[in-house]
Amino acid sequence: LNLTGVASFAQDSGTMRLGTPAVTPASTGEMSVCRQFLRGPPKEAINLVGYARRREGLFVRNIKANFRAHDPRRVSLRAAAPATEQRTTEEGEEARIELPTSDESDRLLRIRHSSAHLMAMAVQRLFPNAQVTIGPWIERGFYYDFDMAGTTLTEGDLKKIQKEMERLTRKNLPFIREEVSPEEAERRIKELGEPYKLEILQGILDKDPDAPITIYHIGKPGEEGSWWDLCAGPHVEHTGKIRPKAFKLESLAGAYWRGDEGRPMLQRIYGTAWESKEQLKAYELMKEEAARRDHRKIGKELKLFSIQDGAGGGLVFWHPRGAAVRNVIEGFWKEVHLQRGYDLLYTPHVAKLDLWKTSGHYDFYRENMYDQMEIEHETYQLKPMNCPFHVCVYKDGLYSYRDLPLRWAELGTVYRYERSGTMHGLFRVRGFTQDDGHIFCTPDQIEGEIRGVLDLTEELLGTFGFTEYEVNLSTRPEKSVGAEEIWDKAEAALQEALGGKGWDYVLDEGGGAFYGPKIDIKIKDAIGRKWQCATVQLDFNLPERFKMEYVDEKNTRQRPIMIHRAIFGSVERFFGVLTENYAGAFPLWMAPIQARILPVVEDMVPFCEELVRDLKARLAKLVRNAELTKIPVMCVVGKKEAESGTVNVRTYADGDLGSMPLSEFKERLLQKIAAK
Repeated sequence: LNLTGVASFAQDSGTMRLGTPAVTPASTGEMSVCRQFLRGPPKEAINLVGYARRREGLFVRNIKANFRAHDPRRVSLRAAAPATEQRTTEEGEEARIELPTSDESDRLLRIRHSSAHLMAMAVQRLFPNAQVTIGPWIERGFYYDFDMAGTTLTEGDLKKIQKEMERLTRKNLPFIREEVSPEEAERRIKELGEPYKLEILQGILDKDPDAPITIYHIGKPGEEGSWWDLCAGPHVEHTGKIRPKAFKLESLAGAYWRGDEGRPMLQRIYGTAWESKEQLKAYELMKEEAARRDHRKIGKELKLFSIQDGAGGGLVFWHPRGAAVRNVIEGFWKEVHLQRGYDLLYTPHVAKLDLWKTSGHYDFYRENMYDQMEIEHETYQLKPMNCPFHVCVYKDGLYSYRDLPLRWAELGTVYRYERSGTMHGLFRVRGFTQDDGHIFCTPDQIEGEIRGVLDLTEELLGTFGFTEYEVNLSTRPEKSVGAEEIWDKAEAALQEALGGKGWDYVLDEGGGAFYGPKIDIKIKDAIGRKWQCATVQLDFNLPERFKMEYVDEKNTRQRPIMIHRAIFGSVERFFGVLTENYAGAFPLWMAPIQARILPVVEDMVPFCEELVRDLKARLAKLVRNAELTKIPVMCVVGKKEAESGTVNVRTYADGDLGSMPLSEFKERLLQKIAAK
């Protein structure tokens, strides 16, 4: 039963009951363990005391902890100190474990960067023929790429490397910065026989011949057993600052040198590092939860979508249930855009090569474009972006300042070449649909239009359950197009619009594109992960390239300001984020199956046929099937219900809600869908 086309769903507190935490055994043999867990003091420093959906278990060792959801989207990972420990909070109070990214904590950034160097040192001690390449910190950890000279690393090797790292942390070896001349750096690198380092050095000098060349040593330079690499830093003071119980080597992967398939294949070791062992344990719990929510796994289980090798990697097949959810997402997107004064466009999937040369995509984006095709002696190209097509629509008319702003939006499918090793479910594909919008306005209209885009972003993302944002504003780089005056005006307008929303933001001075400043918005999901989502980008380049014009109040021709904006980024990626955010249990208003009527016996089927047909399985199996497919609402109908005209209602989040008249059930269901 799907009522999406009829109405939406009201979130009134009277219809959903809040449950209380419950611990259940993963099997009958673990009943005694659960009793001890409930009655006795905590056995571990880290216990799961947060929120998760019913029947979607999170494991703490051999105990399966199920919690009814106060907010069914949220999972909060917290730490509870054992009863025997000195507590820094009030008795019984929970201390939240924060898991900052490298960008959010300078201390963590240093720990992770230093951990990468320590790992490389350990690898070269255990495998003297290994050559190091690059080893940066990343959002929640670090990695290093190695040329292993014919040796293939194994999981067992990771354990050996980890132990060697732990041994080195206990030596409290200093991290020492040294600045050397390019000639001295080259001499030392050649002495080591490290060709990758030599290439890195040359790359630094190619960018800036006067750049300082810095080396970081682990241990005193020249002492036996010390180690060094080219590095700009920063690092911790000594290896003792890296806590042995707070880092872990996680996985192995292959990676081409410089990302070039024509260069050597290297072996990459990923690791994570934290300030405390409690953070590491909380991170591992979050990883377990993330694996449970993996949209690729859920997409297969719920038959939402598939990517089939026979058709090609990165090309998405939407199955009926997934297509139903996508239809709701796109329908709501269109509805909100029309309400906010946008007109919808549909544009072709291919265009002549000349268009992409005019736009600049052919020169600057060619490696991400598919090969050209010859049609009747003309060269055509699949579109990697929708922007030039919207410019073509604009160029087909003549506009006065009175016609501006123009707001156009399109759910346009684009095609971009991605290497096979970089694709990942719905998050990185080769064919995807962008929720592209373009605004053409005058300079004086920039602030108002940006504020309108931010309001639209807040409405759309908020309705889908995302209310926590991280906002970045990137300003003019050294090399740019467009007059300084218009850049200053545009940047001020973006800042005013963000200030008007009351949003905190990080200013990235000089980090904008050469053709205009931009705002990037990341959303936070149910388990605290951040996802790049909305982008608002001013463009002074395309109007110039295509010689776009409008007539101002003085009857002179001017270039319009072009604003690119996408709220979801891509429908496919946003669908993947939604799937993981809700762990496949979509809110009622967008669920592919919103309610299922379950007859107790065959005699009750006629009563149910106005909503569903021929339900012929046993009740227990039907209920279980409904739960496995994460259907929000189930209605169980027996003889008693048929005679009284009622239904027995169960919800995925709250369990049994009891019996209610059919008319009341319909009314409450429609209210819930309407309110989203």
